[in-house]
Amino acid sequence: MASFVNHQLAGLRCPPLSSSPLSKPSSAASSKAPARSSFCSAAVIAGTYALTSAQKERQKLKEVFEEAYDRCRTAPMEGVAFTVDDFHAALEKYDFDSEIGTKVKGTVFMTDMSGALVDITAKSSAYLPVQEACIYKLKHVSEAGIYPGLVEEFVIIGEKNSDDSLILSLRSIQYDLAWERCRQLQAEDCIVKGKVVGGNKGGAVAIVEGLRGFVPFSQISVKSTAEELIDKELPLKFVEVDEEQSRLVLSNRKAMADSQAQLGIGSVVLGTVQSLKPYGAFVDIGGINGLLHVSQISHDRVSDISTVLQPGDTLKVMILSHDRERGRVSLSTKKLEPTPGDMIRNPKLVFEKADEMAQIFRQRIAQAEAMARADMLRFQPESGLTLNSEGILGPLTSDLPAEGLDLSEIPPAEE
Repeated sequence: MASFVNHQLAGLRCPPLSSSPLSKPSSAASSKAPARSSFCSAAVIAGTYALTSAQKERQKLKEVFEEAYDRCRTAPMEGVAFTVDDFHAALEKYDFDSEIGTKVKGTVFMTDMSGALVDITAKSSAYLPVQEACIYKLKHVSEAGIYPGLVEEFVIIGEKNSDDSLILSLRSIQYDLAWERCRQLQAEDCIVKGKVVGGNKGGAVAIVEGLRGFVPFSQISVKSTAEELIDKELPLKFVEVDEEQSRLVLSNRKAMADSQAQLGIGSVVLGTVQSLKPYGAFVDIGGINGLLHVSQISHDRVSDISTVLQPGDTLKVMILSHDRERGRVSLSTKKLEPTPGDMIRNPKLVFEKADEMAQIFRQRIAQAEAMARADMLRFQPESGLTLNSEGILGPLTSDLPAEGLDLSEIPPAEE
């Protein structure tokens, strides 16, 4: 049919307008021309029309959708491997107890100034407020190391009424761990450091392991008000740890007594310079202030202490004496100098050799005590005992000089 139309149309040829005798057609003739043109165009389109590739694709998609619609209407489960029973089984598998107090594992996927959103594989995301992100006060959850991607265990503490989303907490878990840690430290009779943050007429409040502990004034070794102790760190020991009653009672006196018991003459301790005076430096040695007299800084003369020490400096010192009744401790770095003047010229060497020099000092003290005992035996020959050159008590001999021993001065150790 199409070939027949094309053949018939091929014979219709119109002469050019320039060669036509009617070069200026009348208005009636011109009004009939468009009708003939429309007829020719319709005939051409009817004979040569074909679908484009886009139209073919749309037609194919339409057929697919119609087929899918019929299948969903007549046989919705045909060819589907995941059944309704499988769906209910999956819900039971991934469902969890959302009651308050339940611990759940989640992944942080967004944070802001007020908290963090956490995916706990529930029907909606859970929320971690910033005040529940840590046992300490924070301005942003990032200060507690909470960033998108963090996987952590949380505890459910509530539910939002607006969208039924759960409210989570890390703070509650950290409190449990802090109480457990305090019980362990109490059992081990450890000394801890606590920062004073407040107080009342009965005592001071100090932070220990993130918990607020109470230190009665009767258990503080120095006479001070709570205001004077604010922001200071105190050595403390546990008196009472009661999580159920939320009672944490601490003692500074017990910690100080234990610290002082460990201050043996000749022992080396680490200290921090607290203040400088014309006559020496006060050094904090574990909650106890000791005096490093200017004459005990170095064998060489020190005219200005500030040229050798500054507040905040950390140094090793040796215990020279300890008056427990008066609470006074005398310190020395002079006795730790390998060579006289090292504390001024090379204090780092003094601290490196501190334990070694202290051992030499203690040996000299032991020898001096042994000679002193021997000198006393010289005046008690009736005992029949004496000390030999090695400090061993034995039968009395004539090894001791007749004039006795001069213990007025112990010479410095040699290299």
